[in-house]
Amino acid sequence: MANSIFKKIGQLSQANAEIIANDWHYEGEYSFYDMENDQEDYDEIMSQELRSDHYYQVLDGDNKLVAFFCLEPDDQDSMKAEIGLGLAPSLTGHGLGKEFIKVIEDYVKQNFAFKTYILSVAEFNKRAIKVYQKAGYQETGSENVHTNGGIYKFIIMTKSV
Repeated sequence: MANSIFKKIGQLSQANAEIIANDWHYEGEYSFYDMENDQEDYDEIMSQELRSDHYYQVLDGDNKLVAFFCLEPDDQDSMKAEIGLGLAPSLTGHGLGKEFIKVIEDYVKQNFAFKTYILSVAEFNKRAIKVYQKAGYQETGSENVHTNGGIYKFIIMTKSV
């Protein structure tokens, strides 16, 4: 990972939360992931209280925000955590997904005791599903989620470590 753009991980700062929420806009169908499209997601990332200590920023060597992720421990099983993630719009579609997943997994392994990682991805997002499969995640179910003013099918993918 010496040549990686993913250099530093830390708690998400308010300034970077505002960048993600207000400035990150994705192309085409991926605009689904713009924070402004879901009030609950927007409110959570904008509020330090709602973010709690679950959100992390990923910076490059120049301390520029390149990605973020959040960890949500499972209420039923303390060994499971759901991972939410986002890559800066300018970096999507450039083959960085698998490396980004590995960076997140390495961080989680070093800092937490979770044994199962869970990802939830919109069914239309074939690009992300392919990346997650290459990273060793398997489809374990689906759920309909109320978001972005509608109900959308999400694929649940898990990986045991």
